[in-house]
This record gives sequence, structure tokens and C-alpha cells, in this order.
Amino acid sequence: MQARLDYPKASPDAFNAVLALEQYVAKRSGLEPRLIHLIKLRASQINGCAYCVDMHSKESRRDGLSEQWINLVCVWRESAVFDDRERAVLAWAEALTNVAETRAPDEDYEELKKHFSEKEIAEITVAIGTINVWNRIAVGFRSQHPIDKMAKAS
Repeated sequence: MQARLDYPKASPDAFNAVLALEQYVAKRSGLEPRLIHLIKLRASQINGCAYCVDMHSKESRRDGLSEQWINLVCVWRESAVFDDRERAVLAWAEALTNVAETRAPDEDYEELKKHFSEKEIAEITVAIGTINVWNRIAVGFRSQHPIDKMAKAS
């Protein structure tokens, strides 16, 4: 697969606008980094964005999240690794990433309300929207993730 275009070069203003939203989520939203990682990983998995899954898996690892936690994000409903707060965020991330099919179910929203304030829910929702924008850019323009050196099996 080959990249279709270099979008930061093609439209620096658009790229910087999305980047500003990303920086807001990361630095000013007040969301725990762990929750942001969950959102980014799960939405990127759903959207089939290899570039973002690669990046956010590495960032999660760098920030101290375990291999097990990272690996089980894609099957979170079947794993006891995630607490109730994380499960609520994951369900909402899935619902909004797949909004055309899910219509953002009331039960997912009600579960969020058990664990988060209205402000936090708004910030979580913005974080979900932001990664979905990045996913659409990366998938649409076929952004290529770096290839790591392969470890030799012993």
C-alpha cells in the first residue's frame, strides 16, 4: 500500500486545526491519559487504521500500560482487565465510532453517567470525535506506519 498524499503539506491549515483539537484533548481536557489511550486504541481498531493502532499501542506502552491491557482492548467485553469506568468509556467509544449503526444508545450513555460528570462526558465525546477525524484522514490518505525491526524468534 502506498500513501495517497501528504496531508499536512497539502493543507497545513486543516492539519493544524485537527492538531489543535488533539492538543486540547491531551493537555487541557483533564481526561486521564489511560482513558485517552483506551479511546484512541478502540476507535482506531474499529476504523481499521493501522497507522493509528501502531502509534497508540506504542504510546500506551510508553506510558506504562501493560501488554495485556493493550492487547485486550479489542476484546474488552470478554476480559476482566478493564474496570467499570473503562468499560463505560469503551462502550461509548464504540457507540460513537459506529454511530450510523448504533445511534448512540441510551444504555451506553446512562452507564457513562454512573462514572463521569457532564463535563467529563463532553470531554470523552470530544476525544472520541478527535480520533475518528484522525482515523478518517489516515485511512483515507493511506498513511503508512513505520515498520519496526523484526525480533528474531529464539
